[in-house]
Amino acid sequence: MSDQFDSDPPEDVDDVPTVTCSRCDREWDLAYELDELEVGNRAVEKFALDHRRHTGHFPDDVTAWTVDCRQCPSGERFLAERPARRWAETHARHTGHALGVRHGDAEETLVEQDNP
Repeated sequence: MSDQFDSDPPEDVDDVPTVTCSRCDREWDLAYELDELEVGNRAVEKFALDHRRHTGHFPDDVTAWTVDCRQCPSGERFLAERPARRWAETHARHTGHALGVRHGDAEETLVEQDNP
């Protein structure tokens, strides 16, 4: 009786995710992020953050959560809601400033310092 695990492994599957940027007029596969950086299922997020850091914009189909302080020039962009809200709440706690948090074209929500 043959064992199903004795057979040769399947050929490599070419299903590496790709990211496009119409502003740069380019497309990248994420083999580097997967193989060299070993970021696993965070490859798209890692690429998008690196792309913004080096070009000033996100690639196509990436919508950031934007946090803007209403009193000082502080602000940040995040790819997930939780870190965006955490940053806003921490800034409000330390400065007493109000901040706007929004995702894409959605309505902005206000984050203010909790009164002790």
